[in-house]
Amino acid sequence: QVQLVESGGGSVQSGGSLRLSCVASGHAFGVYCLGWLRQAPGKEREGVAGIDINGMTQVTDSVKGRFTISKDDAKNTLYLQMNNLNPEDTAMYYCAADPPYGGSCPPVGDFGYWGQGTQVTVST
Repeated sequence: QVQLVESGGGSVQSGGSLRLSCVASGHAFGVYCLGWLRQAPGKEREGVAGIDINGMTQVTDSVKGRFTISKDDAKNTLYLQMNNLNPEDTAMYYCAADPPYGGSCPPVGDFGYWGQGTQVTVST
């Protein structure tokens, strides 16, 4: 089992940047699929970005070119660099993890381990 703790959220103006961090404990960090999800009030949960055990990344179309996911296995830490933020990015952001299945990662939205979330608010 893995425990996840996010940090780095806050309030910024449109065009600003934030970097979210997620520290994992309880299990070998490097063997998990990792990702970030977000959920805004009244909206469905959305997978934002994912990174597999080999470091291959993917991001959802709405944040391509603006958000970057990365990890530091030595520090057991996952990151989400968010640039050029806009009000549509306002949401609670969650770090998530899951073991790979058959050598592949499941969709980020299906990950079984979640952190407590960190709020990101973007104003105009």
